[in-house]
Amino acid sequence: MTPPTTSTAAGVPYVLVPPATVRPDAPVVLAWHLMDAPCTERAFAAALPLDGLDAWRVYLGLPMTGTRPPGVAELQRRGMDDAVLRIYGPVAEQALAEVGPVLRELRPTVGDGPLALVGGSMGAAVAQLVAAEGGLDVAAVVLVSPLVQLRPLIDAAATTHGFSYAWTAASDAVAARLDFVARAGELVAPVLAVVGSEDAEAFRTSAAALVAGLGRAELITVDGMGHALAAGPGLEPAPQTPHAAEVDAHAVAWLRRHLDR
Repeated sequence: MTPPTTSTAAGVPYVLVPPATVRPDAPVVLAWHLMDAPCTERAFAAALPLDGLDAWRVYLGLPMTGTRPPGVAELQRRGMDDAVLRIYGPVAEQALAEVGPVLRELRPTVGDGPLALVGGSMGAAVAQLVAAEGGLDVAAVVLVSPLVQLRPLIDAAATTHGFSYAWTAASDAVAARLDFVARAGELVAPVLAVVGSEDAEAFRTSAAALVAGLGRAELITVDGMGHALAAGPGLEPAPQTPHAAEVDAHAVAWLRRHLDR
């Protein structure tokens, strides 16, 4: 078996895991990590290896995270300044813009098999945005601890930390773009959402609302799991946790069902 490859495509760091049998029609899975642990492409590949899925797995680094600029200290500063306009909006926009160039560079290696998208938390928001706006033929989507609606998450965080976020026309526009309950009609591929029973209510409620608004979708709750899929800080690959292994099994079953064609 060809070993995983760690490299960059179109300036985006990635981990590429080949299928058991390298062939032109092998499915291709694009995956984006969380901003919580695991928060790099290498750590996400370890936490959610999609074990046993006979497909190319491409774990992409999110903009502004991991080893990518601007770095942890600056990212934290931007979050304190305006997380919507200086983190969530730019990360989603840049990640969407990167998909086309990354695929064009990798297609000679991975072939033209059916495409699926996987994302965790902010990476799930990116997966939904790519499914809605990327102009790609997407066969299946898996969302883990997903960011489905930005506004209630920001408002809940503000309440928890004792401040009030001042919404503006610009931040309203970002929240509307990242409201996939409202945009459910644009998500035509089958969607699996996996949430933890111990995750914040805003994540669980939004995921349930999304699945309720979709035609081909399923919601699975993992008992005892919080938001993260790995122990913090989650920058480096680590042994898979029992909860992550359960998520992995659900994701593989969903992808097999919809990629076998």
